[in-house]
Amino acid sequence: MDPSLAPDASTAAASVEPSQLAPDASSSSAYAEDERFALLMSIGEECIQPNELRLLLQNKEKPFPICYDGFEPSGRMHIAQGIVKTINVNKMIRAGCIVKIWIADWFAQLNNKMGGDLKKIQTVGRYMIEIWKAAGMNLDGVEFLWSSEEINKRADEYWTLVMDIARRNKVKRITRCCTIMGRADNEELTAAQIFYPCMQCADIFFLEADICQLGMDQRKVNMLAREYCDDIKRKDKPIILSHHMLPGFKEGQEKMSKSDPSSAIFMEDDEAQVNLKIKQAFCPPNIVEGNPCLEYIKYIVFPWFERFEVLRKEKNGGNTTFLSMDDLTADYASGALHPADVKPALAKAINEILKPVREHFNTSKEAKDLLDTVKKYRV
Repeated sequence: MDPSLAPDASTAAASVEPSQLAPDASSSSAYAEDERFALLMSIGEECIQPNELRLLLQNKEKPFPICYDGFEPSGRMHIAQGIVKTINVNKMIRAGCIVKIWIADWFAQLNNKMGGDLKKIQTVGRYMIEIWKAAGMNLDGVEFLWSSEEINKRADEYWTLVMDIARRNKVKRITRCCTIMGRADNEELTAAQIFYPCMQCADIFFLEADICQLGMDQRKVNMLAREYCDDIKRKDKPIILSHHMLPGFKEGQEKMSKSDPSSAIFMEDDEAQVNLKIKQAFCPPNIVEGNPCLEYIKYIVFPWFERFEVLRKEKNGGNTTFLSMDDLTADYASGALHPADVKPALAKAINEILKPVREHFNTSKEAKDLLDTVKKYRV
């Protein structure tokens, strides 16, 4: 398969007006304000600022807030990116938002992902969209936008904005934001990588985002956008809704990494691979803090199933269904729940979530060809 450079119609949404994407007010997505607020707040480990989010939901002129999310196509997708993003996007849609997902292909090129090969980067982007569709992301209120295409369409507007952001900030302030690219703030950077935060900051305004829904690792550039609003005396600042970053399965890994396949579950991993990775995962008895298995239960299994089922022999306590994370952590801390109970139950739940994705990549020739192509790429 030789994918074309340009995104194809099956994965790139056509340009549409917000009214076309807006949820139907008569549908189940029409929630009361308190419910919408609670749903959005459940996404974030941190919200800046909750009172501004309240005011946004009360704004009759903006009945369908625009949420900005994005990703840099840079290799195979792990479940922290695949499942958590699906969960969060679906919550935003249920809260009556429009979600613009920014496919940052130019940014991946600036960051030298896939060796800076834009064709490979865009192939990875299509593969990732294919996964979210198979995983059950609600696309009714989602618009996928390729940065290379959208920037070229409105180049005068975009680059004027980037230049103004760059002009108003010192190099030291911008380099502090370079951790958003997975780079250390003391790392030697190319000129392109220094420009990256100015562009990502501009994206927020270019996409007319009311809410920035990204990971905690992107917090610095989102704060830069709020500071920019102060500089230009703009009253309406983007609300930052930062989700928790899931760790890798090895001890001390703060963030799941694609570069260590044994510590990350990929979206198309088979059942045996998932079982093995979770079996080998760091999961100390009685220890809740810093326990990756418990984090996956909290941030993936409970939001997906609203319960956690443990199957065990009667002599070990019998089958148990936990309906809250607090009850589960209390049992785990006391020793009533053992790692030998948790791991197989977690593997079973993850495999159930991934089943539709595996089936899609096994039955769709186009999806299978995309995956085979991406697997050959050197990340």
